[in-house]
Amino acid sequence: MQRILIVLAMALGLVTSANAQISVGIGIRESNVSIGINFSSYPRFVRVPGYPVYYAPRANTNYFFYDGLYWVFEGDNWYASSWYDGPWDLIDPYYVPEFLLRVPVRYYRRPPVYFRDWRADAPPRWDEHWGRDWNARRSGWDQWDRRSAPRPAPLPSYQGPYSGNRYPRAPEQQSSIRSKQYRYQPREPVTRQYWQQQQTQRSQSEPQTKGRESGPAGQKKGHGNKGQERDQGHR
Repeated sequence: MQRILIVLAMALGLVTSANAQISVGIGIRESNVSIGINFSSYPRFVRVPGYPVYYAPRANTNYFFYDGLYWVFEGDNWYASSWYDGPWDLIDPYYVPEFLLRVPVRYYRRPPVYFRDWRADAPPRWDEHWGRDWNARRSGWDQWDRRSAPRPAPLPSYQGPYSGNRYPRAPEQQSSIRSKQYRYQPREPVTRQYWQQQQTQRSQSEPQTKGRESGPAGQKKGHGNKGQERDQGHR
């Protein structure tokens, strides 16, 4: 009997470990991370000229939007979320999209100390900072033809009315709202993985959350932000 219990416990441990790996996903080191940053309302984004990336000039952090996700560089780490105020996931440096890495230093609103000796009109020297192994795997990250840059993803302005107590904190609820109001298809592997993870969470909890994700009164459904999507210049 004791032997049977031990085998069952080991099997349960393997299943739990496998599920944990699936829930985190490729490129995502840790989910639901608190980064000590809160946005009480939808921030204003401005297009980085020549890049398919937006940045938030009034944010007190290094805050970007690219390929359907919000990105924050804080405490020497990259975090991503499908909603403007999290929850945030810690992203492995090996999987941070190249177009984010290419954004010039001047668009980091709160750059770390080691940025100060680098050119403001050039990207951070990630190859120097993250070392030989990272550079070997991400070789060529800073080489690209600006004429071939993809169009930026539309800003998810449908999230604007969701603030304060209306802000959805559960990933499955966020995914449900987004699937109805945002039709953009991501191009980056880590972004696709991120959205697939949320879709899986939503499908698993849909019976419990059905009917709870009603939006603010009078809100119309849309497909992204057409007003803020324009290039608004830079500082």
